[in-house]
This record gives sequence, structure tokens and C-alpha cells, in this order.
Amino acid sequence: MTNKQTILIIEDEKHIGNYMETIVISNQYKALRAMNGLQGLSLCTSHHPDLILLDLGLPDMDGLEVLRSVRKWSSLPIVVVSARNHERDKVEALDYGADDYLVKPFG
Repeated sequence: MTNKQTILIIEDEKHIGNYMETIVISNQYKALRAMNGLQGLSLCTSHHPDLILLDLGLPDMDGLEVLRSVRKWSSLPIVVVSARNHERDKVEALDYGADDYLVKPFG
């Protein structure tokens, strides 16, 4: 029996989250889903995922707050997946510790 690596998807848009989860599972990873920042932080601390896919536009807090919070105690990889496509948004996320930044929509 092998342990699958776990990817936490923090995405409030249901269809995008479903798509991301499908891709993650079809590539033999375990997926965790959070629809807001607080739920994402809770799942992160309780399940210790191997990677976070993080949207910045969350209903309860900015994704940058989630990023800053996780970076206080963990260096796990975080990939921002956001519709914010201005260069300053990308730089800010990377400065706060994101490992990469993908702009939605993506294919």
C-alpha cells in the first residue's frame, strides 16, 4: 500500500474547484477541498498536505492572508491560482512566499 501525496485546494468557485480536484485525483494524488480561507487553514493544520493550490479571491479573507499565515509555521509548497493577473499581484504573492503563480483561466 502506498501513501498518496495530498494536495489541498483552497478555491471558492465550485466549478473551478471541481475541475482542479478531478485533475489532482486523476493524477493519483489525494485531494482535500476548502471553500474559504478559514477552512483551508484548518485543513492545512490538521492534514499537513504536501502542496496547496490557493485562490486569492476567497469569500472570508484574502488568499494572501492564508499565504502569510501558513508561511509563519510551514515551508510547504504553495501555488497561487488566481484571476488576478497584474504584475504587482504576482510579485506580492511571490514576496509573501508563494512558490509559483498561475493565472486563471488556465488549460
